[in-house]
Amino acid sequence: MGLHKFHLIRTSLATLALMMPLHAAMAASMEEEQSLVDRATLTVRDMFSGATAGSKVTRYLAESRGVIVCPSVFRMSIAFGGGGGGCVFLTRDAHGSWSDPAFYRMSSANFGLQLGMQDVQVMLFVMTDQGVQSLLDSQMKLSADVGTSFASSGSGLEAGTAGEHNTSIKGVQKSKGLFAGAALGGSKMRVNSAANRAYYNQIVGPEDIVVSMRVNNSGADPLRSALTEVLATAQSRPDKNGQTTTPTTQQPQQPMETAPSGSVSSQSLPAQ
Repeated sequence: MGLHKFHLIRTSLATLALMMPLHAAMAASMEEEQSLVDRATLTVRDMFSGATAGSKVTRYLAESRGVIVCPSVFRMSIAFGGGGGGCVFLTRDAHGSWSDPAFYRMSSANFGLQLGMQDVQVMLFVMTDQGVQSLLDSQMKLSADVGTSFASSGSGLEAGTAGEHNTSIKGVQKSKGLFAGAALGGSKMRVNSAANRAYYNQIVGPEDIVVSMRVNNSGADPLRSALTEVLATAQSRPDKNGQTTTPTTQQPQQPMETAPSGSVSSQSLPAQ
């Protein structure tokens, strides 16, 4: 074997040895993102397990342009509150088909009299183009103005109507554990670029995923199907008056126009 050929083989082996940890890290990262998508699927089904034609969540999902699902927002605090968790964001096209998920992270740091811990499942229903646009920015804050209404409950998803009108984003949260003063006000939604890149094996932003819908990962198909199925099932269940909802064909939507970015606010609603 010639010396030159020997050096080429040694260089190739060294390069391969360096690349193996990188490929292993990428595979591990994709498994983490797939786990989040799988848990989001379970969250959607859990949130709608008892929903009927008259439930608010049924109406929210039927009218929404998109949804954010956060399977586990964990909070633990003594005096100073804080926490966060991974989330996925999907939008629906004019034909009612759901996009693949874009990855986000919710984080919060609240101050005040707080004690305890809580594991919260969160679903946010994006009702307008402006709400969708606000999520395409790298960061969105749930501030203290009128823009988002939340229904909080440990066992159910019905709530009052405060803040129901003129809101871009409506949400429900289902809690496990006790947390004095728990709220999502002040939380921030940030694009998780590394997770998006790992899951789709290319550099993509939220707009590529949920607006132009130019990428796909079949691992997200169960989540997309779950969103369609839970709505159809809930609409077929009679409400307390024995009424069901006839699924309506979604009207064609105009292409989304870029809206000025701005904060989206949060208002806690009383539990039922």
